[in-house]
Amino acid sequence: MQGKQLRKLENELWRAADQLRANSKLTAAEYSMPVLGLIFLRHAYNRFLVTKDQIEIDLPVHPQRGRKPITKEDFLSKNSIFLPEIARFDHLIELPESKDTGEALDEAMKAIEEEYPNLKGVLPKNYSIFSKDLLQELLRIFNKEVLRNATGDLFGKIYEFFLNKFAMTGAQEGGEFFTPLSMVQIIVNVIEPDFGIVFDPALGSAGMFVQTGYFIEQEGMQPAEKVTFFGQEKTETNTRLAKMNLAVHGLEGNIQEGNTFYEDKHNLYNGCDFVMANPPFNVDGVDKGKDSVKKDPRLPFGLPKNDNANYLWIQYFYSYLKNSGRAGFVMASSASDAGHSEKEIREKLVKTGAVDVMLAIGNNFFYTRSLPCTLWFFDRAKERDEERKDIVLMLDARKIYHKVTQKVNDFSPEQHKNLISIVNLYRGKDQKFKDTINGYLTESYDLAKEASKFQNDLFISINSIIKTLTDFAVDYAKDNTEAEKWIEQLKQTKEEVNSVHDIHSQLIEAIAKADATQIKLEPVAELCKTLRKPQDKLIKQIFDLVANSTKEYQLNKIKEWKELGIKDKLDNLKAIHLELSGNPDEEEPGLLHDIRYYWKESVWLTSRFPEGYYRDVEGLCKVVTREEIASKDYSLSPGRYVGVDTATDDDFDYEERLQEIHIELQGLNEEAVLLANTIAENYKGLAI
Repeated sequence: MQGKQLRKLENELWRAADQLRANSKLTAAEYSMPVLGLIFLRHAYNRFLVTKDQIEIDLPVHPQRGRKPITKEDFLSKNSIFLPEIARFDHLIELPESKDTGEALDEAMKAIEEEYPNLKGVLPKNYSIFSKDLLQELLRIFNKEVLRNATGDLFGKIYEFFLNKFAMTGAQEGGEFFTPLSMVQIIVNVIEPDFGIVFDPALGSAGMFVQTGYFIEQEGMQPAEKVTFFGQEKTETNTRLAKMNLAVHGLEGNIQEGNTFYEDKHNLYNGCDFVMANPPFNVDGVDKGKDSVKKDPRLPFGLPKNDNANYLWIQYFYSYLKNSGRAGFVMASSASDAGHSEKEIREKLVKTGAVDVMLAIGNNFFYTRSLPCTLWFFDRAKERDEERKDIVLMLDARKIYHKVTQKVNDFSPEQHKNLISIVNLYRGKDQKFKDTINGYLTESYDLAKEASKFQNDLFISINSIIKTLTDFAVDYAKDNTEAEKWIEQLKQTKEEVNSVHDIHSQLIEAIAKADATQIKLEPVAELCKTLRKPQDKLIKQIFDLVANSTKEYQLNKIKEWKELGIKDKLDNLKAIHLELSGNPDEEEPGLLHDIRYYWKESVWLTSRFPEGYYRDVEGLCKVVTREEIASKDYSLSPGRYVGVDTATDDDFDYEERLQEIHIELQGLNEEAVLLANTIAENYKGLAI
């Protein structure tokens, strides 16, 4: 789902869900869980239906007894939650008028908890306090087609959106924010958690575990057979939410509620294969006078003297690891250069050799905070590797982002793949790099083949329309001399058609000669760029010509004109054109854009690493030694090492930048409307 559609859906769902607060006396904290429970039910039912279809394909059929009945165990084998009949969304939607909706929702949640003891006491069961009409409206909202067809990734985004909206309204204690999906995916793909004990001591909504599950499944394995999840979370709300999130993804984990600063519920010191987390940044007020803090074995490099918990978290993540373990976590950028006692701790940490990768990320990657951050990665196996322990990869991705909304950035799937490819090259593994480039080129080539057909269909359609219009205009002009101007316009349009057709022919020829290599695809990519604007202009010219002529000569009153079926021909032309040029209103690019886009992504990687192995790239990445780090006061800020990219970008994507400006402008317009409405309401309140 594209950014604009997602924003529209999120805001619509939020407005609907916020009715629970507006129409009740509940606080934000009290109404957040019922709303999240509805999202849980919707997501669980979607996953239930998909899994049910998969199970039915493989079920044996007995000649006499027929198909084997589906069981709960069948769902467990697919890492999916089994829903009792009364907990299925369609059952709740189709409740008879006499049935109490709130009571039915409470019963649905109880039924799920009875099936899954690990969810006992987790799901919300206070729907009866809401009015029947309100709950029915919410169920209808969450039964929209777009949500019926939604996948896990979309629900992940909706979960994140709601969690952060609740944080902004005070529903989450302390206003914690949650890790964006693209950032979690970076952490998972760098540390590759596919076996053993996986721990998150600042669990939040368990997004790290969900993405770990996807990672393991993509490797063709079952998460339950490969890893054991342990999590700790400070707040009751987030603990319950994490358990819901794991359940809906068919995952299990030992989740405990506890304040990690004072409690180590799982006692996993030096016992984890993988640690990943997004802890709250810059927390003040940790009671360092407590024995549990002063004598904490998880602080091997000492207690920082300042009132900031960042270097408590950093040491926790290191200490939880086995001697071969890996960690990946989010940290405020300020921690990379912090001074005084924090610098002393950082120096000791660097000297261990465990620091592996430092990845700087720019502003606006969180829904509720605009601050930049840095991803830290530890690999304790490096400590005993004489070659690797002396080096650290500094990767500056602050200029790499995809704009989702005016205030929110993330990594596109391709940017994510590129960053992971760089990390793999640094580690001496080139397969990911090769696969990524081959994937881009294959995608570009396949799209070019598809575009070739649409391009030919486009010009067949254009020529058919021009001929039909010309034949009619010539006949019409016999009795209406003023239509001579119309004929002249059609001749000019035909000349434009021929001009654009020349570029089209070059593109078709280039596609015929192409294969899935950069060199053969380069002329295709460049011709896609050359063709788009004049072709778009031509299509608009044809539509304008038909519209203006119809109005000027009042053609809709003429029977022969109506019989031409021009509208159907134009609709067909528009449909073909949308495939090629996309729909700007919906932020959906077309084939001509995508062909060049994937080719450019392959160039982005190969131009920086032309030999297919790692090298330092000015302004992007640099492998530094511990001696170099020491010379810069043990700073772990990538920007201090990689330098500035001074190369001129001869292929700046103005179209992409214009799209970003469009998104920014749209966001500003939305804010302006909200501000105007607020002022108007306040003005009314003054009774002026």
